[in-house]
Amino acid sequence: MSDADRGRPASITDLLASAARTLAESSETAWLDAEVLLCHCLDKPRSYLRAWPEHRPDAEPVAEFRSLLERRRQGVPVAYLTGCREFWSRDFLVNADVLIPRPDTELLIELCLSLLPADSPGKVIDLGTGSGILAITLAAERPLTRVTGTDVSPAALEIAKRNAAQLRVNNVEFAASNWFAEITESGFDLVVSNPPYIADDDPHLQQGDVRFEPAGALVSAENGLKDIRLIAEQARAHLKPQGHLLLEHGYNQQAGVQAILAALGYRQIATHNDLANNPRVTTGVWNS
Repeated sequence: MSDADRGRPASITDLLASAARTLAESSETAWLDAEVLLCHCLDKPRSYLRAWPEHRPDAEPVAEFRSLLERRRQGVPVAYLTGCREFWSRDFLVNADVLIPRPDTELLIELCLSLLPADSPGKVIDLGTGSGILAITLAAERPLTRVTGTDVSPAALEIAKRNAAQLRVNNVEFAASNWFAEITESGFDLVVSNPPYIADDDPHLQQGDVRFEPAGALVSAENGLKDIRLIAEQARAHLKPQGHLLLEHGYNQQAGVQAILAALGYRQIATHNDLANNPRVTTGVWNS
């Protein structure tokens, strides 16, 4: 008989075991999800769970934990339940107004940092910034670089501004714009974007976390390539000579993105693979 059955407060071990069973059919990472949610409710690191497995938490955090478990069982992403997600070793605020940061997008950071000298000024724009993970991370890693993040969503821009303030990053600014529509500045060293690139009939839209993420940040027309084409077209007027365009895209869009960049006059076009060895980011140089 469990502690809960005896009417006693459950231990951390019991809570996690029960939670993992609850989530087993709805999550491939049931135990991890349970640990993250319990840590959130207890306001403790995961090491605490291992150090104090027999601790019996108070009723209030346990009630919150069980409420979050039910929402997770229904499919709500863990990041939306906890309100944060780590990216490039920093914790970012997230909610249902923005995409959930994913490890694959760190490839964009790696490529950008390789093109931005640490000891000289630079100028970068991140289109469709969402929670600000790209703009803020680049600004934090390159303090001499001035970074602009744009988004068409006022709610997303509010989250990005809160993240910049929380992380104390001062060399980044945010602007409301549909891609370059409201941007008059030019001479950018880098134009970087993780735009919508999923086709509207893609079955993955009905699976997993993306069911709860903002469709406007995921779906694009023309088999997912419309927004990539628009960005590539517009970026030419805003990049400095020899400036770089960097675009995240779907694993099966390498040929299409490369063809778009080539038709628009970009040179040195290359595609780079993510951690799973899938084609994920295509880059090009603008020779004006």
